[in-house]
Amino acid sequence: MRPVLMRELLGESLREQRVTQGRTLRDISGSARVSLGYLSEVERGQKEASSELLAAICSALDVPMSIVLSDVSDKMALTEKVTTLPVGAPVACAA
Repeated sequence: MRPVLMRELLGESLREQRVTQGRTLRDISGSARVSLGYLSEVERGQKEASSELLAAICSALDVPMSIVLSDVSDKMALTEKVTTLPVGAPVACAA
């Protein structure tokens, strides 16, 4: 089983935000000042978005980056079947 990649979940979250708003790739790419093709690749999880690019896309979507990252975190937890841990609990990462 192939592990899920963060870039794929991030792209999924960004696409969901855009589609929910009824906006096009062209609209967001213009506002974020990123090429339409590159934004499409980010949404499909084929390209990693830098923090600067992510900030620009979130700004163009008028969605706080923390909301997008929280959504990605929730999706990752579901994928990994992680339950809520108590604050301060040690977290072991599988290699």
